[in-house]
Amino acid sequence: MRRLLCVFALSVFLLPEFAHGAPDSSPPVSPGEAAAPAAASGASIVTPAAPEPAVREAATAPPAGKDGAEGDSEAAEDDFDYDMEDVPAAEQVTIADPWEPFNRAMFTFNDRLYFWVLKPVAEGYSAVVPEPARVSVGNFFSNLRAPIRFVNCVLQANLIGASTELFRFMLNSTIGLAGLFDPAGGEEIGLLRQDEDFGQTLGVYGVGQGFYIVWPFFGPSSPRDTVGMVGDFFSYPISYLDPWYACTAVRGYQAINDTSLQIGDYEAIKDAAIDPYVSIRNAYIQYRQKKVEERGATIPRSEPDVPGAGTPARGVGTEAVPQQ
Repeated sequence: MRRLLCVFALSVFLLPEFAHGAPDSSPPVSPGEAAAPAAASGASIVTPAAPEPAVREAATAPPAGKDGAEGDSEAAEDDFDYDMEDVPAAEQVTIADPWEPFNRAMFTFNDRLYFWVLKPVAEGYSAVVPEPARVSVGNFFSNLRAPIRFVNCVLQANLIGASTELFRFMLNSTIGLAGLFDPAGGEEIGLLRQDEDFGQTLGVYGVGQGFYIVWPFFGPSSPRDTVGMVGDFFSYPISYLDPWYACTAVRGYQAINDTSLQIGDYEAIKDAAIDPYVSIRNAYIQYRQKKVEERGATIPRSEPDVPGAGTPARGVGTEAVPQQ
């Protein structure tokens, strides 16, 4: 019961970790990948994929003159249809949103919490602590999340990924001075972090995302990822700090440090979106589905409950993620 109280007590500090889709304390995800978020393990903001060049040209081209106007219009329409049909399945994933009124209210709540509380604190913190020190702190917490990544690599039958995480933890905990530095991820060694979590593991074994949810404090999620967050929490060593308020304080500091390294990313997404709620919802679902598909082809799957969930994986789940 005390651990559960710790979860609720520290939830106010976890907005940058889960609110934009990524559950790890990793740096923000590149726009080509996807945002919102999580989470965590590390949560990162993901942004919608940019439209295909032909789509942009068709959308921005000036209207045709009277001569040949109909033919030019039909050609542009054909180009648009062709490009939309060729969008990868992972970018066409949709999900039910039966709780949209509730979700929009929670989105507004989390948005104001970020701008009114978390961002001002993070900006003050970054004004005092230099960036190299904040990056080292981020590396330290990322190293502590190695058990989450290792366990989920094993559960996904990703033995290469599990070995990579094991060696990364050993090297960074020793040569990297308790994880403050990341020599394992450098060019000389090249052991890249495996961003795996329990939500992805459930998806790899065929559990569908279900419907879209926006939790207060935690942000975008789904029933599958909500269950996954519980597994991530109990696999994170910080969760076992005693007394409970020590756990709360450490997690709060981690959230502030992570936010200080990501200021501006969430703002950029909002400024570029006509409807930020829809943009973040779509980007979050697409990003989570993409992470599942990277490993899904290696394990027998049940019938997917969302379009594109059965698409063969295009990678091995070991993409390069810039280290903090």
